[in-house]
Amino acid sequence: MRRPGGGAPASTAPRAAAGRGAPPPRAAPAPPPPGPGQVRIAVEACGICHSDALFVNGGLPGVTFPVVAGHEIAGRVEELGEGTQDRGYRAGDRVVVGWFGGSCGHCRPCRQGDFIVCTRLKVPGWAYDGGFAERVIAPVDALARIPEGVSASDAGPMACAGVTTYNGLRRSSARPGDLVAVLGLGGLGHLGVQYAVAMGFETVAIARGAEKADFAKRLGAHHYVDSTAETSVAEALRSLGGAKAVLATAGSSAAITATVDGLAPRGELIVIGATPEPLGISPVQLIMTGLVVRGHPSGTAQDVEDTLAFSALQGIRPMTETVPLEQAGEAYEKMLSGAARFRMVLTTG
Repeated sequence: MRRPGGGAPASTAPRAAAGRGAPPPRAAPAPPPPGPGQVRIAVEACGICHSDALFVNGGLPGVTFPVVAGHEIAGRVEELGEGTQDRGYRAGDRVVVGWFGGSCGHCRPCRQGDFIVCTRLKVPGWAYDGGFAERVIAPVDALARIPEGVSASDAGPMACAGVTTYNGLRRSSARPGDLVAVLGLGGLGHLGVQYAVAMGFETVAIARGAEKADFAKRLGAHHYVDSTAETSVAEALRSLGGAKAVLATAGSSAAITATVDGLAPRGELIVIGATPEPLGISPVQLIMTGLVVRGHPSGTAQDVEDTLAFSALQGIRPMTETVPLEQAGEAYEKMLSGAARFRMVLTTG
């Protein structure tokens, strides 16, 4: 099966020669030119997201091997392809490409302007080679500008983890002053708490273990709920008046389900923590108090720009650990083990 969206490989590397008679070293081949509607980006940093495992493990239809993963890409425009010169970009511009790596422009959602749910969404690492590389070729509509004062290693994770949490909150029914809970304090959740506080919500952080309370408070949370305590999560939220919204960043259906009865009437559960296990929610729970449950998928290039602008204004940054691109394997394994605090970021040069 072909990957959705298609796309040319972003880079080539010389093959190693073994044994006697090996040819003399040659200069690295010239990088491939971008095609029509594309730009070539010199990658400076790329975050490692847990979703990359879906591509590395062939967990989605249409993934082809070898895979170059990575969809939290930050760098500089290196070359513009045909038909992109009127899009306002020039060589040297600082840009990011996230989960939204371009859209088809002609499916029904695209024609309705809902590009993030394009039926042929071009996710880097799936539709075309991703950012675990020195260069990436991406569609020009995937680009978002990086504002001054935001580094490449911070901008990359914000193109996925950042925009997903920021966009999920700003599109919720909650308003400043409302009680909003963020479930999980990992790569998504530690950003979600910062955004919730900056948006003016009375913010509750929910995580496992009493020892995380201090960290939650350092992020700005007004309340902390230990999900392993004798008092249930739902009861703890109800004691605070009930949550207008819960941003569920933890990839655990059981943990997500445990928050539902802590929602206020007409409250909203926003699910962004990916897991294949079904939620244990009954229709009665939803009907009696008019609850809403929705999944939230990242955001478009404009949403990424909005996220970066808000983050620059509020001084919000992801907590990252940077490692050279050559150590991608070790960094990926650290992400999988859960030892990353909180985003592993590959850097070049």
